[in-house]
Amino acid sequence: MEEMSDAPSSTHGTPAPMHGTPIDLDRVESDLAGVETALARLDDGTYWTCEVTGAEIPDATLAANPTARRVS
Repeated sequence: MEEMSDAPSSTHGTPAPMHGTPIDLDRVESDLAGVETALARLDDGTYWTCEVTGAEIPDATLAANPTARRVS
């Protein structure tokens, strides 16, 4: 029989922070900024282009990291 946990969980299958666990707001802000930049790049048609070299960013790179801005 599977044990049930009283710990809260998010809708994505990972545990939600427990009371008293600090949230890294700098990380959240950085992630949000990356998403906003990716959305702006989609709007202006540069999402698939490396900001440094101008080369196309491979689909596999963007699938693994949708906020990628450079070919690594």
